Amino acid sequence: MPVIESVILESPEPGTAEAFYSAAFGLGDRLRFRASDEPTTGFRGHVLSLVVSQPGTVDLFTASALDGGAVVVKPARKSLWGYGGVIRTPDGAIWKIATSARKDTAPATRRIDDFVLLLGVDDVKTTKRFYTDHGLTVAKSFGNKYVEFDTAPSRLKLALYPRRAAAKDAGIDPEGTGSRRIAIAADHDFTDPDGLAWEAARIRA
Repeated sequence: MPVIESVILESPEPGTAEAFYSAAFGLGDRLRFRASDEPTTGFRGHVLSLVVSQPGTVDLFTASALDGGAVVVKPARKSLWGYGGVIRTPDGAIWKIATSARKDTAPATRRIDDFVLLLGVDDVKTTKRFYTDHGLTVAKSFGNKYVEFDTAPSRLKLALYPRRAAAKDAGIDPEGTGSRRIAIAADHDFTDPDGLAWEAARIRA
C-alpha cells in the first residue's frame, strides 16, 4: 500500500511559505515546499484540512493563520456537523479548519487530530477505482458523493469529493485553471486521473 510522507506545496517563494505554515499550523515535516512560478487561477481542485478537538482550537489556528496574512473565505460558525471555517493562505491554498464538537470542554490547544487532503475530482468513481487499483483501501464511501481512504500508517488522510461539491463546501467558485501547486511525497510514483502527482523521488532526496 502506498505510504504518504508529506504534502508538497509549490510557491514562488517557498521560504516565505514555509515560515508562514510553521508559525500558523506547526505541521513540521508533514508539509514540504518547493519553488514554482507556474500560473494558476481559481480553484486548484483540492482543500487541505485540519481536524481538531473543539471550537476554541479552530479559532486559535485560524487566528494564527490570519496573523500571518491569511484571509477568511468562510467564517467559522456552528453547523449541524460541528464548527469550522475556511481560509486562503498567502500562497493561495484553501484550508478548512474544523471540529465535530459544537462547544469547548477544555482550554484551546495547538493539537491537530487529523491532517486531511480533500481532492475535488471530476469523477469520484473513476478516481476511487484508480486509487484502489494502486493499493489504497477504502475506509468510508458514500456512493459518488464522498470517499475516504485508509492511509495508515501515513500521517495524512486522503478523501475524494466531486469537484463542485468540494468547492461549494469551501465557499469558493469551482472554476480554475493552471497548476494545482501541490503534489504528494510518497513511496510510489504515479499521477492520478485528475493530475495529482505522487512523487517517490521526494522521499529519496
